Order: sequence, then structure tokens, then C-alpha cells
Amino acid sequence: MAAMIIVDYQNCFIYLLLCLFSLLCYSLYFKKLKDPRDSDLPPSPPSLPIIGHLHLLLSTLTHKSLQKISSKYGPFLHIRIFNAPITLVSSASVAYEIFKTHDVNVSSRGPAAFDESLVFGSFGIVSAPYEEYWKFMQKLMATKLLRPQSQSLEWSRGIRAEELQRFYNSLLNKARTSESVEISKEVKNLMNNILCRMIMGRSFSEENGETEKVRGLVDESYGLTKKLFLAAILRRPLEKLRIPLFKKDIMSVSNRFNELLEKILVEHKEKLCEEHQGMDMMDVLLAAYGDENAEYKITMNQIKAFFVEFFIGGSDTSTQATQWTMAEIINNPNVLEKLREEIDSVVGKSRLIQETDIPNLTYLQAVVKEGLRLHPPVPLLVRSFQESCEIEGFYIPEKMTLIINSYAVMRDADLWEDPLVFKPERFLASSRSEKKEEKERALKYLPFGGGRRGCPGVNLASIFVGTAIGVMVQCFDWKIKGDKANMEETYGGMNLTMVHPLKCTPVPRTQIPSS
Repeated sequence: MAAMIIVDYQNCFIYLLLCLFSLLCYSLYFKKLKDPRDSDLPPSPPSLPIIGHLHLLLSTLTHKSLQKISSKYGPFLHIRIFNAPITLVSSASVAYEIFKTHDVNVSSRGPAAFDESLVFGSFGIVSAPYEEYWKFMQKLMATKLLRPQSQSLEWSRGIRAEELQRFYNSLLNKARTSESVEISKEVKNLMNNILCRMIMGRSFSEENGETEKVRGLVDESYGLTKKLFLAAILRRPLEKLRIPLFKKDIMSVSNRFNELLEKILVEHKEKLCEEHQGMDMMDVLLAAYGDENAEYKITMNQIKAFFVEFFIGGSDTSTQATQWTMAEIINNPNVLEKLREEIDSVVGKSRLIQETDIPNLTYLQAVVKEGLRLHPPVPLLVRSFQESCEIEGFYIPEKMTLIINSYAVMRDADLWEDPLVFKPERFLASSRSEKKEEKERALKYLPFGGGRRGCPGVNLASIFVGTAIGVMVQCFDWKIKGDKANMEETYGGMNLTMVHPLKCTPVPRTQIPSS
């Protein structure tokens, strides 16, 4: 008994010391002189001592916690994590003003968690400031990598067609044996193979095993998402305390990425000299690296970081978007019927849908957009104000972190009629006035970010999701247990995913000849 009391007193003493240490750190490093314009900041909800609103960001569904607090205290708020100030936006009208009037000012994402990391460090374009490197890479992506008719996308069109046929064959084999399909697994296979072959001409079916290692590291990176976010937000105050928050975990993945990509790049350069005749993304970037007359001289670390970010951002994002959209289609038979009628009319039943059909499939485009509106894979957008400004009459200091809750913005009842209803028709503009309204609404439609810092892979993601959905609707009926998909959500690393993965049994509707 005495021993237990001593232990309890020891625990209380340790806890007291920790509290005193926290207060000391707060007074030494976090407490600031009051800014005379603090009273002009956006309103702030009640916070906890020292940690501020940290508990909101640690909840299971951060975007919903922030949406809930915004519905109570307002759509434009000032919150803080320890002493790190954050402007939180959950309103379509405020998001519209920011991207229309202050786009350049918020075209940087703030500091990376760790500069030397290949996983969202300063080598990559995700955390790169709005300067020469970022502008050079944007131009390269627009002309040679990711935009329609770009050099690399044109060359890799055949790859995507081949992988789409393999995707169809895999589903057909399961349909013949009445095997249940986990949609996300099948789609992830498709996305992984396409991305690997587009980047380095390799498929997961090859024997070298390097692409499987990349996939494993990508999965590990998803688990670091919240750590990377908090380490970046708290970088400045933690540097004062010399606390390298989560550095060991982040740099472990980064170092293994570096070792693997170094080996792949060396092998690729050798093949390029010997026999390689294609124009995959690795070829394009290596050519830019070796171009003495390039506007900007990129480094090998920047090339590696680009591939890390492309793998992480490309595969799971498109997979989750496809799964969510397919679940909505199954839950809305009227949408399925209308979509199938369009595909049958435009494509027919004698060949498989291709990406070149998508411009003529306006309802399919609307279905994909509506799926992304209701279920944005990355629901929180993070930026940084480079200069002080005024928004909605409130003062925003320079270097303030900006979080736009795109999940809340795209469910804002002031902009979207019946915001919780899956209604693809809202994206079908016919009259001139509707087209003008659609153009303005584009600044408030944020599944891939907004403004000049929006995701450069939006066109590619639309191709991935559109063709995968197209094949599943064109070629199969789907049986699901209980008739309805469970739409409960959770975080699957970096992206929003389904608590209960979508599982259904494909039934052949039309058989496409093998090509």
C-alpha cells in the first residue's frame, strides 16, 4: 500500500513537472507581445491552454471537426496550434474571394516539415515556394508531362489503354466465377500499373521488384500524413526548442526512397543510352536535367522528390475517388441507368471505352465531378499568406497558415442546391447564363485545390477515374449485399476512404473482344 502511494506521488510529481515545463516553454518561446491589430483578426472559438485548438486536428475526421466548429462559430475563423496561428475557411464565398483576389499571396504552402526529406520536403513541388523552381516545373508539366496533348501523355496513351483492358479482363474473370470484388483493390492495381509504366516504363508484373518496393514506401508515407502536417505547422516554434518532431519516422522513409530511386534512375539512364526508345516521365525529367540551356537547372533530388510526390498523390487519390463515385452510382440507380445509356449511345457495346471517348461523354464527366464534390480525397487545403492582407474586413498577418476546408466548401448550402444529394445534373451547363455560373463556381469547386497552386494532375486524374468508372458501368451489372453501399468515412492515410470498402459481385453485361 505504501509503495502504491509512493508511486502515485511520483506520478503526480512527474505530471506537475511536465506542466511547469510546458508553461515555461510557453512563456519563453510561444508568448508574443500583443499585436495592436489582433482585435481585427477573424473570430476565434474557445481554445485550450497552451495547445490552443490542437485537439481539433487530432480527431479521427479532422475535416468534420472543423466543419462542426465552423457551423457554430462562423465560416471564417482564427485558430492556433500552440502559438502557430491558422486562418480557417469553410465558406464557398470566402474561398472564392481568396482565389480570385489573393491567389498569388497564397501561392506558397509554407515551410516543409524537414527540408532534406524527399517526402514533401523542400526538394518537391508540393512545398516549393512560388519561385523559379516551381514555375519551371509547372511549365514542364504543362508542356511535356501532364496536360492533354503533352509529350509524355500522348506517348503513354497506349499504356493506359493496355492497362484498362487488363482491368476489364480481371473483372471479367471474377465475374465468370461469381467472385466478390473489392473495388479499391482492383482500381489500385490499375492505377499502380499505369503510374509505374508512365513514370519508368515498368509494370508491377515485372520481375525486378523495384516497383513493389516503391508501392510499399508510398503506403508507409500515407501513415505519416498527420505527422508531416503537424511537423510543418509547428516547425518554427519547435526549431526554437530544438525538437525534431517525427523526424526519425519521416527521414527513415525518405532515405529508403532516396536509395531506391537512385538505383532506378541509374538503371534508366543506362537503358536510355542503350535501347530505350520511349518518352516516359523519367526520360523527360532526365532530359531536362541534362539540358545546359534549360531555364532552370533541376537537381537529381528534385527529380526524385517529383516521383515520390507523383506516386503518393496519384495512386491512392484516384483509387479513392473511383471507389466513392462507384458507391454513389450503385446507391443511385437512376444515375446508373442514365450513365449507361450515354455510354451505350456514344461508345456502343462492341469495344471498350477509351479516354478519347470522355470529351463526348458529358454525363460521365458530370458524375465524376459530383463524386469528387461530395468526397474530395484530400478535404483540407493548406497554404500560407506571404504578405498581410484584408479579407472580409478582417486582418490577416503575413506568414499566417491558411486551411481551406474544401469538404465544407463543396457542401456549402449557399452555393450548392441540395448539397448532400448526389446530383450530377448540377454540372451540366447548357445555356449561356448557366455556363457563366459554372465558370464562377469553378473557383469554389476544390477537390484538387484552387488557383494557380491547384493540383497539376487534375486532367490525368479525370482520365483515370472516368475510364475506370466507364468500364465498370459499360461492361457489368453489380450485386451488393444489402443493396446499398455503406458511405461511412475514415482517413486511410492521406486520403478519405470508406470504413467498409466497397465490395460487390460483377455480372457480365456485355463481353468486349480482347484487343
